[in-house]
Amino acid sequence: MSLVIDASATLAWVYPNETTPPIEALFDKVIVEDAWVPDFWRIEVANSLAWGVRHGRMSLVKRNGALADLSSLPIFDDRETELHAWDNTLFLADRHQLTVYDAAYLELALRLSLPLATLDEDLRKAAQHEGVPLLGK
Repeated sequence: MSLVIDASATLAWVYPNETTPPIEALFDKVIVEDAWVPDFWRIEVANSLAWGVRHGRMSLVKRNGALADLSSLPIFDDRETELHAWDNTLFLADRHQLTVYDAAYLELALRLSLPLATLDEDLRKAAQHEGVPLLGK
């Protein structure tokens, strides 16, 4: 079964000091099956990794290796994310007091009827409230 994965779970896999057995199991699942992400996920992850390099959290070589690893995984961009931004996604953001970015992950999980992998506590609470199965912790 596929899943929706957010940037927090992705970055926990990228940064060795944040990787946990549940995150390793999650990415083993992604390797065998696949994952879905909102169409801005690559920008969000790239931004976080650029910040990591600028602030000495990782080297440029490690960042580029992480991006190559992520690029090799069967992670698919949802091309309909923006179509739901001004209605369902915004409604979820308002309802659960989430950023619209976080609400987009929840909207995608709901729309595709998939579990959501996140480490973000507010997003986890909102997903539980909406009945979305959770992974990653």
